[in-house]
Amino acid sequence: MSPPPPQPPQPPQLLTNLLSQPLNFSSFPDLFLTALSVCFLFTTTSSSKSNHHLTATKCPFLSFPLNPRHFLKFPAMSHSSPTPNPNSLFLHRPPRRHAFASPQSLSDWLKPRLPSDSFASWGVKPGTKNVHNLWLELSEGETSLADSTPPVRTVQVVAVRVIGKEGSVLIESHQELSDGNVRMRGRPLSEKMKPGEDPESAAVRAVKEELGSVIGDGCGDNHDIVRIDMNSYEMKVEERNSDSYPGLPGCYVLHTLNATVEGLPERDFCTFEGDEYGDFDEKRFADQALSVKKHYWTWVSSVDSFKP
Repeated sequence: MSPPPPQPPQPPQLLTNLLSQPLNFSSFPDLFLTALSVCFLFTTTSSSKSNHHLTATKCPFLSFPLNPRHFLKFPAMSHSSPTPNPNSLFLHRPPRRHAFASPQSLSDWLKPRLPSDSFASWGVKPGTKNVHNLWLELSEGETSLADSTPPVRTVQVVAVRVIGKEGSVLIESHQELSDGNVRMRGRPLSEKMKPGEDPESAAVRAVKEELGSVIGDGCGDNHDIVRIDMNSYEMKVEERNSDSYPGLPGCYVLHTLNATVEGLPERDFCTFEGDEYGDFDEKRFADQALSVKKHYWTWVSSVDSFKP
């Protein structure tokens, strides 16, 4: 005896009753909620067999993720910035990541993050700076430290290519430090930028601070003495270890400008710098930092690059 032919699946009684009733527009909200319930019932029934993958329901206007912990992941968006105005680049400097109460607290933080032999050479090896210098840079907002091992020091630097006769460029050959050591340079006049300072203002300040003993302290206000060529502006980023702080990686944002300065000697000369940290409140810490006492300058035919 052959088995009876299979019967087509019957809709649930709830749906049969719903379809058998005459359409009543006054009760449409109730009908809509009932339809939603039926669709959710079908979705729940199929979810146990879906192996927790996303499955569309039979209702065209509904689709439920069967695992509520799965969410859509949108790709991260990035954009390239247009070429910025040179005098607004300082707005992009990284924020200060840390505030250290004293050079000792900074030293305690650095010790486990730097090679011990490199850190021990700070302020001892000729030409290097000490932890007091770095603490002053952080306190003045001239430097930021990333919380990493090793930390990364980020500095905004303005470099001024002072152009002389026949296109020669003024180069700082070396410096004499407050401890009597000599620090070799071999680069154009350069200076760390202050918070909120644009490259042009920083260039004028750098010329005033490092060449002021020769051309006069009033050079910053006299545009006939110092002329900054903003059309020569260049910006680049370099990543390398610091010469001033051995073992500490550095990220240098270099802002380079050409300038002409009246009244400079035509031969090699030296300039004297005043108290580098004279206006700093924590005088007891500033006195222990190394500072530059003399700058030695020479004219060269051209310059390709420099290191701050």
